[in-house]
Amino acid sequence: MDLFTFKGGVHPYDGKELSKDNPIKPLKPKNELAYLVSQHIGAPAKPIVAKGDRVLAGQMIAEAGGFVSAPIYASVSGTVKGIEPRLTAVGATCNAIIVENDGLYETVKYTPCDRPESLSKEEIRKKIQEAGVVGMGGAGFPTHVKLTPKEPEKIDYILVNGAECEPYLTSDYRRMLEEPEKVVEGLKVILQLFDNAKGCICIENNKPDCIEKLSAMVENEPRIEVKPLKTKYPQGAERMLIHAVTGRSINSSMLPADAGCVVDNIDTVVAVYKAVILGQPLMHRIVTVTGDAVEHPSNFYVPVGTDFQELLEAAGGLKKPAEKIISGGPMMGFAMFDIHVPVTKTTSALLCMSKDDVSRSETTACINCGKCVSACPEHLLPTKLARFSEHKEEDKFLAYNGMECCECGCCSYVCPAKRPLAQDIKSMRKIVLANRKKK
Repeated sequence: MDLFTFKGGVHPYDGKELSKDNPIKPLKPKNELAYLVSQHIGAPAKPIVAKGDRVLAGQMIAEAGGFVSAPIYASVSGTVKGIEPRLTAVGATCNAIIVENDGLYETVKYTPCDRPESLSKEEIRKKIQEAGVVGMGGAGFPTHVKLTPKEPEKIDYILVNGAECEPYLTSDYRRMLEEPEKVVEGLKVILQLFDNAKGCICIENNKPDCIEKLSAMVENEPRIEVKPLKTKYPQGAERMLIHAVTGRSINSSMLPADAGCVVDNIDTVVAVYKAVILGQPLMHRIVTVTGDAVEHPSNFYVPVGTDFQELLEAAGGLKKPAEKIISGGPMMGFAMFDIHVPVTKTTSALLCMSKDDVSRSETTACINCGKCVSACPEHLLPTKLARFSEHKEEDKFLAYNGMECCECGCCSYVCPAKRPLAQDIKSMRKIVLANRKKK
């Protein structure tokens, strides 16, 4: 079997054995839910409900704030308690619509589409837009925007990202294993938008059961094939995936469409299926609750707005004290100081670790070993970029292509001196972007 990959990357302990064999379980929250109005890249959604209103599951509670935006839907029935700032997973605050769950889970009536092949391209895009579908792999880019490139006839590949290269995460794995037909049907819908495109379901070879199952399902689909990928982090990063499967390259100033590609996460493609074929808005997602400190690592089908604390309780709570709790995976996730934050459309995991190896590490001087250079999938010089960041040398940082960093963390992972290379580079990138906005 030919495996597609890229140059560079690392092989961290993946921890997937903790939760990968545990089927998806529905979670019904007991307490109030908080719907952040900004769960996506672009303009925040605008609330269209007020305190005291009763809402049903599947009812729009905030409309899109522009074309690059997405509406928000209630995931339970209940009463709106108000609109107030709530903590986010990254430690910031954001306005949220608070709904007191009545426990009835009354739902609006959906209108399914029996013949999706009869829909026009505009009708498909409109259904995706109205359903509030965004990229669920972490970025949160509104999907209807991604599926509306300037030159759709030049799109050659629709890449379905099933790599799930981030350690510990198993939500996409369970989705592919338990509901592969929804992945295929969602991809068929997207292919209706692009007459010249081929669909590729891209899966790392540490998931042979998913590769086998989906390959059998698309055997008679002339426009769809499964692409096995070499297991390596960050194989699922957009640029790495495009290069591995198509041989094409993009940089930080380009979009995948510039290379004739559209990349969507497994869960996003399923959300497209539900929006177009079932008529359902995006109001749930699969979240992995895992880590050596968790009693029963699990994969939950979670209503958006659910408190992380309820997620942890559903997994049996902590079996030992957790020194570090992360929203997402250990490589690109966000360390949390409070788990009373709501699940959003882009929440992938809650990771609880009994030991914080990063904070225990002692940082020493760079020994010029070059390991960070070998590991960098963008072929940069991380140690130099980090030094420029420390000294606030923006011109040199740009001259050495610092803005091409994809913030994967490979450099910090392999550094024997335990230097926070990725953190320094990320900080400098934020400064550069802020200065560009000022200009």
